[in-house]
Amino acid sequence: MKLLLVEDDPSMQLTLQRTLGRRHIDVRICGDGAQALTQWRAIEPDVVALDLSLPNVDGLQVLAQARAEGLRTPVLLLTARGTVGDRIMGLNAGADDYLPKPFDLDELEARIRALRRRSQSAGHEATMNPMEVGGLRFEPDNGAIYHRAELLEVTPRELALLKALMMKPGHAVTKERLFELVFPGEANVQYEAIEVVVYRLRKKLVGTGTVLMTMRGLGYLLRAET
Repeated sequence: MKLLLVEDDPSMQLTLQRTLGRRHIDVRICGDGAQALTQWRAIEPDVVALDLSLPNVDGLQVLAQARAEGLRTPVLLLTARGTVGDRIMGLNAGADDYLPKPFDLDELEARIRALRRRSQSAGHEATMNPMEVGGLRFEPDNGAIYHRAELLEVTPRELALLKALMMKPGHAVTKERLFELVFPGEANVQYEAIEVVVYRLRKKLVGTGTVLMTMRGLGYLLRAET
């Protein structure tokens, strides 16, 4: 698999390139936020590991611009910023996961591979009829969700959550089940992380004619807006 590492620390660059390279991950390096998007487009990586603190253009700006351009590569934020607010800003900007520094290299590898698996599974759905809830339509043949004729821009995690709810229209899906689908096999992710994905997705559903509801004691439900 191919990883684009956007990190300005030469020591970190070398360590991750050597360590992950021995684990069969092809690490391409970019040390400047201003050049990150150029390399992102050229390399077409499977996953991007993006440091928030970069020279010239910070990681959040790089991420926001990438999503605005339609680059949907899964993104893992690497951050020394420990506050919940910083993490939520990153997730709201389109990141799929975050890993605080300093981190364990085994955990880094596990999170990178998990992001790639989710991205691949999102594009390989079983053949079934399109599903519609409110103004949204899920097309299983390409794994995309549309609002009217426009593609709804969502991250792999948001897609996994939204798809699970669209397959159960009018029925609540438990928080536990959604956590299993959105964070498969990730034992180190806090259970409350599903709430961040729900919060972020709700903002993207505004104006689509579809509402993501919290059902106390039951989970979450997707329904057409009345």
